[in-house]
Amino acid sequence: MEIKIQSIHFDATEKLEAFIQKKAEKLQKSYEDIQKVEVQLKVVKPAAVMNKETSVTVTVPGTTLFVEKTADTFEEAFDLCVDSMKVQLTKFKEKSRNR
Repeated sequence: MEIKIQSIHFDATEKLEAFIQKKAEKLQKSYEDIQKVEVQLKVVKPAAVMNKETSVTVTVPGTTLFVEKTADTFEEAFDLCVDSMKVQLTKFKEKSRNR
């Protein structure tokens, strides 16, 4: 599984990247055959509350799953994305199992 982290309009700290790497690897528990995880971190309207936007794109055989969340911190936003992505991966796994 390849994990790609892209920070737009700022430089992500090593601590943040390590956090994302660790959490993204846990997605494999929901679905084993993940090919690629792309994470985009973006600051929208600086100096505003809830201005950290995180989007996660997961590529699995046959489709691409996408989730986007906004929160006060990137860690919080990424946690929300991971939770939402786990639900999508579980649903996708059930659908592909039924075929």
